[in-house]
Amino acid sequence: MQVQLSDQVALVTGAGRGIGRAIALRLALAGARIAVNDLNPDTAERTAREIVTAGGAAAAFVADVANKMAVQMMIAECLERWGRLDILVNNAGVEPKASVLTLDEWDWDRTLAVNLKGAFLCSQTAGRAMREQGSGIIVNIASIGGHKIPLKDRAAYCASKAGLVGFTRECAREFAAYGIRVNAICPGVIETEMTAALRQNPEQMRKWLEDIPQGRLGRPEDVAELVLFLCSDAAAYITGQAIHVDGGKVMA
Repeated sequence: MQVQLSDQVALVTGAGRGIGRAIALRLALAGARIAVNDLNPDTAERTAREIVTAGGAAAAFVADVANKMAVQMMIAECLERWGRLDILVNNAGVEPKASVLTLDEWDWDRTLAVNLKGAFLCSQTAGRAMREQGSGIIVNIASIGGHKIPLKDRAAYCASKAGLVGFTRECAREFAAYGIRVNAICPGVIETEMTAALRQNPEQMRKWLEDIPQGRLGRPEDVAELVLFLCSDAAAYITGQAIHVDGGKVMA
């Protein structure tokens, strides 16, 4: 897409790798200045350097999105550096694997804290800045696992992503009065580090591909392109939606 985001500032959480990295790179290519958030300073710096080397503007922001003070400091630093915040992409997430009967309470709490509370804290703080500007865009990276298709041994993850879809809709309703649009993207199986081990299993790959009409797994760039669209003027009348990027796996 030919989208121009010049003079806009975007904060992408969990942008050190995978989907978050692809989103940060794509928004930067469109001209946005990128606040690259990650809990890992090395991966955050790597993504930021990649953007700068390509001629863009970026800075790494190391913060735990589940920590209110850390989030507030991160967004304050972003505003101090660039003077505004136009786009927030809540992408940071964790995905522990365990059945409901064996899932550790700590893993449950941490997953809800990062995947759902983190989106709340970032949206609340960024939303206040966007309200003052009179405009803004928030995109939450959810999952088909939290919207249409439960994933085996991913109870905490599915619960957090289902909550994120509901949170998206409430934010869209509340923030519309301030000129802020809020949408969720629900990816299917994407080729990232999270799925790397399972992609080495031929039987698992066969099962996945049987259920995907397009016959392939998604790429991080497939998600990034939709984020770009939702951040563009072409999506000006779209808010409160949960949009699947899954090769046709979910048809209803």
